Amino acid sequence: MDSTVSFLIAVAVISFFMWRYLKGQKQKDAQARAAMEKGKLYSEGPKSQHPHIDETYCIGCAACTMVCPEGDVLAMVGGKAAIVNGHKCIGHSLCADVCPVGAITMVMASPSLGADMANLTPQYETSIKNLFIIGELGGLALIKNAVNQGRDCIDNISNRMITFGSRRSVSDVFDVLIVGAGPAGISASLRAAEKKLNYLTVDEGEMGGTVAKYPRQKLVMTSPVEFPMYGKFNKTELSKEDLLAFWNKVLQRADFKFSRGEKVEDIKRGEDSIFTIATTKSHYRAHAVVLALGKSGSPRKLGVKGEELPKVMYRLIEADHYVNKRILVVGGGDSAIEAAMGLAHQVGNQVTLSYRKEAFSASRNVCAKES
Repeated sequence: MDSTVSFLIAVAVISFFMWRYLKGQKQKDAQARAAMEKGKLYSEGPKSQHPHIDETYCIGCAACTMVCPEGDVLAMVGGKAAIVNGHKCIGHSLCADVCPVGAITMVMASPSLGADMANLTPQYETSIKNLFIIGELGGLALIKNAVNQGRDCIDNISNRMITFGSRRSVSDVFDVLIVGAGPAGISASLRAAEKKLNYLTVDEGEMGGTVAKYPRQKLVMTSPVEFPMYGKFNKTELSKEDLLAFWNKVLQRADFKFSRGEKVEDIKRGEDSIFTIATTKSHYRAHAVVLALGKSGSPRKLGVKGEELPKVMYRLIEADHYVNKRILVVGGGDSAIEAAMGLAHQVGNQVTLSYRKEAFSASRNVCAKES
């Protein structure tokens, strides 16, 4: 009799905990589904690169949900990985890298999702034949992705020239002109040199793009990346200084054709399909043009009185240069929060963060609270 009672008690306890577990899983599924409906891909979803999950192959290991640095882009729904906060995805692609069965691939969202996103083919070509856009300007975040895209874009151009015989021996016409010497532009330039293309890279500023203006020791890459002609960088963490030191070495190459301080003012495609590119210094002709401009070259201004004063800046280089100051940081993106946090840690600073929306996203709220 006692053994029967003990067995029934054990069954009841196990059943209770199983019920609690299943109830918790059901609640998690419900929450994930609600998040998926709220920010699903085709309404307010990702504005650029994002993961595509093939449920046929997904084994529900949850590795992708755990590796995502943005926290809650992916979640498990009904035992399968799903996009629940797609608008937070910035294209790390770590979820695709970690998937043991290859169920995740990185794709580009529809251009209709964002007015500021270019309409590109899978070969990074615009609606104008032989005019390409790579890197951040095309909606692709992260330096690693920009490097890969720069390399692949030049491969596409080179293959097209070989296939269709469009490469001609015209002394004053470049095979390709690359606009921008940031991560994507440098990668494209190195690939062009490797492919023996007749190319030129121009930039209105110095080599390095936005990376050169990052704060000291800022980590710019946290996974290996492969540069044309130099192979794979196996170092898992690269700082701003590491990357700039490498780029300065590239700058010394005889086959790295770079013109600094040269802003492109006009690009026209003639009836002969050759582009004429007008800059502040010269005019060039090219069979193909690659735009690797990035998005932060010309800051967006508020249009308010006093914004041209010397004390108003559009980029924070060194937070430790500011102490005992009253500072207003305008914006709610990652850069604004990083700047506010860095400045707030300096002696005597009083920092106010102004943002036009009612709240930050979840990941940014965590950062703000931790500061």
